[in-house]
Order: sequence, then C-alpha cells, then structure tokens
Amino acid sequence: MEGLIGGVEMFNGVKVFCATLVRERQALGEQVTDWLRQNKVTSVETMVVQSSDDTHHCITVVVFYQR
Repeated sequence: MEGLIGGVEMFNGVKVFCATLVRERQALGEQVTDWLRQNKVTSVETMVVQSSDDTHHCITVVVFYQR
C-alpha cells in the first residue's frame, strides 16, 4: 500500500488503534507511542476519531507512517 499525493509517496503503511473501555482510552496515547518506537517508523499523519452512542464511547487513532 502506498499513499501518493501529486506523485510523491507520503506514506507506505497505516496502523489503526481503538479503545472503548475507559482504562483503554486513557492508555491509548501511550500505546501508540510505544508502537511507533518499537517499529521504528515515522508518523506522517495522524487522525483521531471519537464516536459514541448512549452508553459507549470509542476513540480511534489512525497513524499513516513511512518505514
């Protein structure tokens, strides 16, 4: 998979993290940081999405990266 903008490669990988439980949501940033360090990749774009209904809340972090 490659992400091209104007013919220039911007990213060559995507990693998705998500959490619904409070404890997991609170630790999500640390989980993303640990993964980036362990995999020695460079984040080129990050999207954070929050969704919820009457009883559940979900946080999703999408990391676009280059190896």
